[in-house]
Amino acid sequence: MWLVYRKELLELVRDRKTLFFVIALPLIVFPILFGIMGMTMAKAQLKEEQKVHRYAIVGGQYAPQFVEKLFYHKSFTQVKPLQITAQNAASLVKQGQIDVAIIIGPDHQQQLSDSQQSQWQVVFNDAQLTNRIFDRIKALVNEHNIAHRQSRLLALGVDESRQAGLIKPIVLTKVDTADKRENIGEKLGGIIPYILIPLCLVGAVYPAIDLGAGEKERGTLETLLLTPIPRTYLVLGKFLTILTTAILSALLTVSSMGFWVALLGSVMNMQVIKVAFGTIGLFDLLLILSLLMPLACIFSSLLLAISIYARTFKEAQNYMTPLNMLVFIPIVGALVPGVTLG
Repeated sequence: MWLVYRKELLELVRDRKTLFFVIALPLIVFPILFGIMGMTMAKAQLKEEQKVHRYAIVGGQYAPQFVEKLFYHKSFTQVKPLQITAQNAASLVKQGQIDVAIIIGPDHQQQLSDSQQSQWQVVFNDAQLTNRIFDRIKALVNEHNIAHRQSRLLALGVDESRQAGLIKPIVLTKVDTADKRENIGEKLGGIIPYILIPLCLVGAVYPAIDLGAGEKERGTLETLLLTPIPRTYLVLGKFLTILTTAILSALLTVSSMGFWVALLGSVMNMQVIKVAFGTIGLFDLLLILSLLMPLACIFSSLLLAISIYARTFKEAQNYMTPLNMLVFIPIVGALVPGVTLG
């Protein structure tokens, strides 16, 4: 069995494609892809935060204080179309002439005087996931509401020192019983499977195809079967080879990502990254490896069985494609709210 294992490993090491999928891909390609993805997301988020929205107000004369606050806000710039009404505000947004329109009713002041709620409309396109127009306007409206409440309470003879108890009589203070390690582990626990499980499968796919269907196409499998080695040892030798590449691919990827993240954290002074990785010790890594071993064994056995069953290299690839989709089912299931893994 160990002779077969040694022979298969040597053949995989001599194969450039295997070296690329097992070593180069996790060490270089995956960290670069994740880095580009992270930089793109960070750049898009920064661009959205710095974006200046074009707005127009219908009935701004009924709320001059809010109009002034919005006018001097850094995230908004006022656009004055020739004719803007409550009826054509939506069409102006769809045409791209403005980003958002705020419609204030003519009875706004009367409703406030009668201690009634005043209904405003915010017209904008909410199809974009990163759209923060409504949240920014809502924050400004909340500030306007607080100022109005304070002025009304002062008019009613309520001193400023007593207003906080009337406006917000109960203040909640969060006391978290979970330590920093538990908090970080709970958040990272849903991300780690998305990285390790697919990588474990990717690292085993190509060697499995090569050790089964590949040897059939090359005609070396028949020669191997003629050797005086029990069939069980042949299967176990190939299985251990695939298992080794699966574990090695996952470990190399995690080690490479950890190295690059730690390097960026030290260069860019990212305190969050330092704290997150500072809570992961050697014992935690050993636990991750022990949990990954049974899963890698299942993947290796399935891939080897499929590869031996397939008649050609291409046929084996077609059979293994659905397995890539099935891998994500337990990952998603583990993230369902209320599911506790035991």
